[in-house]
Amino acid sequence: LNMKLSWLVIWGGTLFLNSVTADCNITSQTVICEASGKNLSNIPTNFFQNVTKLSLKNNKITLIERDKEILQGFINLTELYVSENAIAVLYNNSFCNLTKLVILDISNNHISTVHKAAFAGLNQLSVLNLSYNMISQLDSDVFTSLKSLTVLNLQYNLLKKFHTKSSFKLTKIVLAGNLWNCSCDLLDLQIWLTVSNVTMENENNTTCTFPTTKEKTSIKTAAIQDDCKTEKASLENTVTPTSVIKLRSSVLLTALAPNNITGNNGTHAALPLLGKSWTFLAGVLGFVLSTTLLIFTAIKCPMWCHYLMSYSHRRLEENDSEMFEHEFSADMSSSPTLSGANSEDPIVIFEKTHTFVPGEDGFIEDKYIDSYETEES
Repeated sequence: LNMKLSWLVIWGGTLFLNSVTADCNITSQTVICEASGKNLSNIPTNFFQNVTKLSLKNNKITLIERDKEILQGFINLTELYVSENAIAVLYNNSFCNLTKLVILDISNNHISTVHKAAFAGLNQLSVLNLSYNMISQLDSDVFTSLKSLTVLNLQYNLLKKFHTKSSFKLTKIVLAGNLWNCSCDLLDLQIWLTVSNVTMENENNTTCTFPTTKEKTSIKTAAIQDDCKTEKASLENTVTPTSVIKLRSSVLLTALAPNNITGNNGTHAALPLLGKSWTFLAGVLGFVLSTTLLIFTAIKCPMWCHYLMSYSHRRLEENDSEMFEHEFSADMSSSPTLSGANSEDPIVIFEKTHTFVPGEDGFIEDKYIDSYETEES
């Protein structure tokens, strides 16, 4: 009985797995697998590795990292349909190994963000359907790697502008149902639609939403270029000389900024920030002056110390004929008699009271000072 129950469980599990996996139709050249409406949250792993056409419509697939790894194993895949799922973001390299993929349908999801390298590696992709999503911004560089792309469907998103490049070689594009703003930002798209050989499907329904004066006007025929010329002329007329000076000054400051100045070898030159040049100059001058003063002091200080330590008194020179040895005296016999002088006037006699005698140490000793010191003692 237990053995029978085990076989029943295995058989039931097999039936369950087969019910949620794809029904594959195998021919000599193609392997077509259908797994739509299976309530799948992830891409199953039990598909044939050589599948060429895979339909995963109406499921709950989010195309996360695990799904990306499973998809990379289907190297022979030429058509992939993952519409009506729960995809919100197309990450970089989501389909990088599907080099043979020709048709990719990701419509009717919740896609709001498309990374720049989301479609990297899809060298053979010809048809891309991104309609009925929530894309508000889309860089044209996203499609740069799609060299074989001929049909692009972007209808019913939230796009207001879409920049194109001359390398954009499409035969058909669908842009209806977006929130197109027919201003100067849309001019390059309008020119591209006019001069290229691309066919814009539903042209009459691909109309401006903004501004209200152009509402319901086809984006291909709206007077965008005339408005851009008028806007440019108005802007030039409102620019005052002061504004021009400020603009030129700002451009000059930007050009002189350290990040924009390069040396001969292409590297950034090390210059002080503009506006602090005086501070920088003062710092340099202060450093030079302080260094010079320090060097001068270091050189002169030993010489000054030598002069100070070697200082000594010089010997006084004797002058016997004129100084300190002359004897002053006043006597009637030796001095002339002045006419009219009174004989009774007192006579003043100056005598030598001291002499200067050189001492043993070579200096002249003052006897007067010695006598004065003796009297006081």
